[in-house]
Amino acid sequence: MTQDDALTILKTGANVFLTGEPGSGKSHTVNAYVAYLASKGIEASVTASTGIAATHIDGMTVHSWCGIGVKDMLTDYDLDLITQKEKVVRRVKNAHVLIIDEISMLSASTLDMVDQVCRTLRGSERAFGGLQVIFVGDFFQLPPVVKNKPVMQDTMSIEYDEPRSPFAFTAYSWKRANPLVCYLHEQHRQEDKEFLAFLAALRRGSPHKEHHALLQSRNIEPKKGEEPTKLFPHNANVDALNERELAKLRGTYHAYEMTARGAPMLIETLKRNCLSPERLQLKVGAKVLFTKNDPEGDYVNGTMGEVMDFASNKQPIVRIKGGRRLQVEPVEWAILDGNKKLAEITQLPLRLAWAITVHKSQGMSLDSALMDLSEAFEYGQGYVALSRVRTLSGLYLRGFNTRALEVHPEVLEKDEAFREQSEATEEVFANMSKSELIELQEGFMRACGGSDTPTPKETPSRVAKRRWV
Repeated sequence: MTQDDALTILKTGANVFLTGEPGSGKSHTVNAYVAYLASKGIEASVTASTGIAATHIDGMTVHSWCGIGVKDMLTDYDLDLITQKEKVVRRVKNAHVLIIDEISMLSASTLDMVDQVCRTLRGSERAFGGLQVIFVGDFFQLPPVVKNKPVMQDTMSIEYDEPRSPFAFTAYSWKRANPLVCYLHEQHRQEDKEFLAFLAALRRGSPHKEHHALLQSRNIEPKKGEEPTKLFPHNANVDALNERELAKLRGTYHAYEMTARGAPMLIETLKRNCLSPERLQLKVGAKVLFTKNDPEGDYVNGTMGEVMDFASNKQPIVRIKGGRRLQVEPVEWAILDGNKKLAEITQLPLRLAWAITVHKSQGMSLDSALMDLSEAFEYGQGYVALSRVRTLSGLYLRGFNTRALEVHPEVLEKDEAFREQSEATEEVFANMSKSELIELQEGFMRACGGSDTPTPKETPSRVAKRRWV
C-alpha cells in the first residue's frame, strides 16, 4: 500500500494499524494525517509506547496520557483514582483521535489498560471509548519488555489466567478495535537493492547461505578516515568509549548544559529519554550524530558528522556527509498536551557518536555503522541494528550469532496475516467511489467537530514541525 492510500483510509476515521519496513514512510504518513486534522481544527492525541519515542514526537507516553503510569494491571481502586485526575479526564474525554507510536514495544496488557481507562472516562463500551485509534509500528523491531506476567484482567472485568503473548496485537482491545491494516511497501531509507533483498529475507525468516556470506563479506575494516558509529546490544561501555575517544582529541573542551522549564517530574522524564545528554562536551574533531529531525530538512535523527570548528557564539560547526557545514543551534524537546506545553528541555541536537546502543538507535537512519551482534540476546535486535544503515557499503560487522538473524516466530506468522489484511483493505477502498470516500471523510470530520477553517490554536504549519522518526 502506498502512503497516499493509507492517508485516504485514515481520513475516514477508521481504526488503523499502520505498519511497514523501516524507512517505508510510516512517520511521513502520520505527519500528513496530523497536519490534515489540524487543518480541519481537530486535535490528535499523539503518544508513544516509550519515553524515547515520545521525545521524538513532542508527545507523551500513552501511559502518562491516560494516567496508568507504570502499573501492570488496573484494579477498581486504580480506576477510581484516575477518574479523580482532572487533567487526565479532560484529556481523554475531549480526544477524537489517539495515535500510539512504536506499538511493537507496548504490551498487550498495557494496551488493554489504555482501553479500559478510555471506556471508563468516556462512558462508552466501544473500543477505546469510541476514539479513532491508530497503532503505528513494526513488530519485527524490538518487542515489549514484560517484567511479570500477572493474572490478566481484560477490559470487560473478566479474569483470564491462561498464558498470553506480550504483543499488542493479541490484546482483547486490539480485537475489539479491529483496525484496518495499512502495510506500506515503499522504501525511503535503504538505497541498495541487494541489501533490501537481504533485509526482506530476514523479515520472512528465511536467510539463506548467500545472506550469511553477504554478512561475512562486511567483516572488513572501515575505509581510512571513516569512523562508523559502533552499535552494541548492551549499554555497558558505550559512554566510556565515547568519553575515551573525546579525551584523545587535542584542543579545548566546549560544554553545553541542558536547560529546562515546566513540571519537575515531566522534565525528568524528558531528560531521561532525550538522546542528547544533559551535559554535552565537544572538541574539534569530535564524532557526533544528530538526535532530532530538523523541520528545515538539513539533518535527520541519525545524521552523522564531525565538529570542525566553533562559531563566535560558541555553537559548533558540524560537517555532515557530502561536505556541508552546519552551525548547530539548540533545539527544544517538549511534552505537549494538545496545544499546551507541559514541559520542555533545550539542548544541542547532538550526542557523541563513536558508540550507541541498538535500543537507542531505533528510528535512526545511519550513513554507516560498525556492529558486533555476537552477543545479541533478543528477537529483533539484529534486524533493528542492520536496518539502521542505508546501504550495504555502510555496514561493518564484527560478528553475529544465529539469534541476531532470528525474528520472533509469532511475529513472523502474524506478519503474513497483516499483509493479506492490507491487500484486502486496499482492494475494498480501490473499489469505493470517490463520492463514497468523501462522504465517509466528511462524516468523520463533522463527528469530531471539525471544519474547513483551521483554528488559531493549531495550524498545519505548526503541526508539520512535529517530526516523527
